[in-house]
Amino acid sequence: MKRLYKSSEDKKLCGVCAGIAEYFDLDPTLVRIAWVILSLWFFTGIIIYIICAFVMPDKQI
Repeated sequence: MKRLYKSSEDKKLCGVCAGIAEYFDLDPTLVRIAWVILSLWFFTGIIIYIICAFVMPDKQI
């Protein structure tokens, strides 16, 4: 069963983008670039990132 977690290995700020990339089997760099573009275009991306940083659980190793 797949679960959405913040990444603990490949994190730059909080691990949200890397966790989303792991969940969807994508390259974390592509997710980060997409997040930056959406944040610059709609500004709500920054608020959503902060919310995800608090809501998404850390991955238990």
